[in-house]
Amino acid sequence: MTMTENMSGALAGLKVLDLSRVLAGPWASQTLADLGAEVIKVERPSQGDDTRHWGPPYMSDSEGNPTEESAYFMAANRGKQSICVDIASPEGQQTLQRLASQCDILLENFKVGGAAKYGLDYATLSELNPRLIYCSITGFGQTGPYSHRPGYDFLVQGMGGLMSITGEKDDQPGGGPQKVGVALTDIMTGLYSTIGILAAVHERETSGLGQHIDLALLDVTAATLANQATNYLVGNLVPQRLGNAHPNIVPYQSFATADGHCIIAVGNDQQFKRLCDVLGLPECADDERFATNAQRVAHRELLVPRLQEPLKQHTRDEWLTRFDQAGIPAGPINTIDDVFNDPQIVHRGMKVNIPHPQNDQLTLPGNPIKLSRTPVQYRQPPPRLGEHTDEVLQRYGVAESSSNELP
Repeated sequence: MTMTENMSGALAGLKVLDLSRVLAGPWASQTLADLGAEVIKVERPSQGDDTRHWGPPYMSDSEGNPTEESAYFMAANRGKQSICVDIASPEGQQTLQRLASQCDILLENFKVGGAAKYGLDYATLSELNPRLIYCSITGFGQTGPYSHRPGYDFLVQGMGGLMSITGEKDDQPGGGPQKVGVALTDIMTGLYSTIGILAAVHERETSGLGQHIDLALLDVTAATLANQATNYLVGNLVPQRLGNAHPNIVPYQSFATADGHCIIAVGNDQQFKRLCDVLGLPECADDERFATNAQRVAHRELLVPRLQEPLKQHTRDEWLTRFDQAGIPAGPINTIDDVFNDPQIVHRGMKVNIPHPQNDQLTLPGNPIKLSRTPVQYRQPPPRLGEHTDEVLQRYGVAESSSNELP
C-alpha cells in the first residue's frame, strides 16, 4: 500500500514536510502520520536522521541477522516517506521550497536562524505559501536570552526543574536528582507541537492563513511541572524530591512486600479506610492524624512505616489480589517486557505488527489514541533512508535533486 492509498484517517489530505530530526519533531510528525496525514521526511544524503545510527539494538531481518535500521529510529518514524535532499545545495533548497509551497505543515528543529541560511525560514516560505503552518522546535525558543543555545532533553530536564523533583531524597540510599527514564521533555514537546499544529489547522479554516508556531523544550518542561509548579506559584512551596512518594497525596507510593514492590495509590479517605481494613490496621483510619488526606500528608513520616510493616508478611501478588477485591488502586512495578506481554496492553492494541521489507514480523508500540470512526492506521513501517525520493519528487512535480539512497 502506498502512502496515497486508503487515506481515510482523521487528518487525511493534510501534507506535512518534516525537516526535523532526532525525537521531538519526529514524534509530532509520527502522530500526524498515524492520524492520516501524509508525512514527507527530509533526510541528509548518505547520513539521514541522527537516530538511524543510535544503536544497538538494530532491527533483525527475517533470518535474525541485524540490519542497519536502529530501534531508536523506529520509535518515532513509522508512517512516513523518506526522501534525501542536499539542503546545502541551491538545487536542494529550491526542491524543498517547491515542496513547501504544496504542503500544509512544515516541522523543523534548526537552531534559531538556521533555516534562514537555506531559504527555508517561515518568512520566506510563507511568501510562497501563505497557508503554510510552520512549526519550529528548539531548546529555548525563538526569543529570549537563551535562544541562541542548543538544547537537549537531558539538559532541559535539569534546567526546567524536572530532575529536582525526580529521584530519592538526598539522605536516602541512591539519593540525588535523576532524569526520567525516557526523553520525556522531547516527547511532551512533540505532543504540544501536534496540539499547536492542529489548532492552527482549525484556525486556518476561518482566516485562510497559516502561522508560525514556536515550541521550546524549556517552556514545555516548565508547563508540565503541573501541580508541582502550582505548589510553588500558588503555595510558595519549593517541591523537593520524595522518591516514589507523592507531594500532595498519602499513601500514594511504592511499598516493599515479601518478594518485591508494589504501588498503592489511595486517592480518597474511603479508599484509605478500606486499605487499613485489608492491612489489619483499622485503628489507623480512626486516628485523627490520618483521618483525612491533609492530615496524612502532614504525618506521612508516622503513617508510612505503620503501613509498611504488614505488607512485608505476604507476597506482592497476594496483596494485589486482596487490594483488587477491596477496590483499592494498586499495581505492580512492571519491567518493559512485562508491559508488552500484559493482557490489557495486548487487548488495547498497544503492540502492533507493521511488516517491514526486511522483517515482516516487525513489532512496534501502538498509538494510544482511540477514535471511533477514523481510527489510527499504521500505513507503513519506518522508512529506509531515501526510500521514497523518486516517488515523492515525481508526484509533486519537483525536479530530483538527490538520488535515492537505497542500493
